[in-house]
Amino acid sequence: MSWETGIDIHNISTIICGSKVFFGAGAIEKMDFIAEQMAARGIRSVIAITGGASYEKSGGWAHVTRALEKHSIGCVLYNQVSANPKTHQVDEAVELARKSGCGAVIAIGGGSPIDAAKSVAVLLKQPGVTCRELFEQKLPITSAVPIIAINLTHGTGSEVNRFAVLGIPEKQYKMAIASDHIYPWYSIDDPALMTSLSDMHTRYSSIDALTHVIESCSSTLNNPLTIFQGKELIALIVKYLPLAVSDPNDLTARYFLAYAAMAAGIGFDNGMLHFSHALDHPIVALNTELSHGLILSVLLPRVLEEVYPARSLILAEVLRPVVPGLTGEPGEAKKAADGIRAWLKTLGVTERMGDIGFTKSDVPRLTDLVFETPGLKMLLDSAPVPYDRAVIEKLYLESF
Repeated sequence: MSWETGIDIHNISTIICGSKVFFGAGAIEKMDFIAEQMAARGIRSVIAITGGASYEKSGGWAHVTRALEKHSIGCVLYNQVSANPKTHQVDEAVELARKSGCGAVIAIGGGSPIDAAKSVAVLLKQPGVTCRELFEQKLPITSAVPIIAINLTHGTGSEVNRFAVLGIPEKQYKMAIASDHIYPWYSIDDPALMTSLSDMHTRYSSIDALTHVIESCSSTLNNPLTIFQGKELIALIVKYLPLAVSDPNDLTARYFLAYAAMAAGIGFDNGMLHFSHALDHPIVALNTELSHGLILSVLLPRVLEEVYPARSLILAEVLRPVVPGLTGEPGEAKKAADGIRAWLKTLGVTERMGDIGFTKSDVPRLTDLVFETPGLKMLLDSAPVPYDRAVIEKLYLESF
């Protein structure tokens, strides 16, 4: 038996990172305590940021409205956040929040609503500033209203980190901001709210978390925290993702996938990400309908092969649960990359660049965007190997 069998998944742990996280099956019940804390701070109105139908389908929304009503906190709902959210959506939400005098923001959903909510929280403290100006990094982030994140996926880690990612469609930019001011005040990771995830989102969200582990462990800013936990997190994903795919209601599988994603979010908050995420941004900017996790599955094997020689000992240790037999020799980079491809194939994820709607003639424009998009240099500079335009083009081309 492994250590996981000794965990009571119904025990609500409190995990303190940049955010205070209520974690475990049933953690949504902590919404009453959070509403009590908001009322004690004099917050009488909030805006809830979400999109799609998962906020209701998951059962989380009923807990939110009940807790807010109990503590006499008004709530306005903005439910138009798309996957890969856009700056104009945030501006719409900010206008609604200002009209209602909202003093806090509640996100309920995956990374997209949480990132949008973080942006709304900043702009509520910045009258007269648009979200586009914020993401083009034309002003410093000096404050934000309190953010509550109710996370409904086991992928992004946005509920525990200081990043937000949005798109400016007219400029074909997908951009990021980073600030200690946008850590959620409280976050809820309740695996019982994740059982309604679709098969596709179940797979792609955990692929996102696995990529976070690999990149944060191999970046120039890696550290013992990211590396120490990395091997265990990948082992959990490899063990429990097939179980969640096979039985979406397997609460134990959802618990450990949610833990892996949350811990990986803390890991890259400390250790940063690099090539896979930098190359993802232009792809999403050109096709906002694509899943972030799907794009990462396309890019990760070739990126891993590129960086493995520079971090072979670390990556061999971290990757052994998914690629057995790695020894840490720099020359086994292709073996590591092929091992990741083989694992993805077991999940039914086999797409390459051509399968997601791109041709090799798109590579020059994608490469332009890698270097043009504000904020991506931060990711590129975190890669453990030198890069230039030729390297980026090669990574795209060899992902076909």
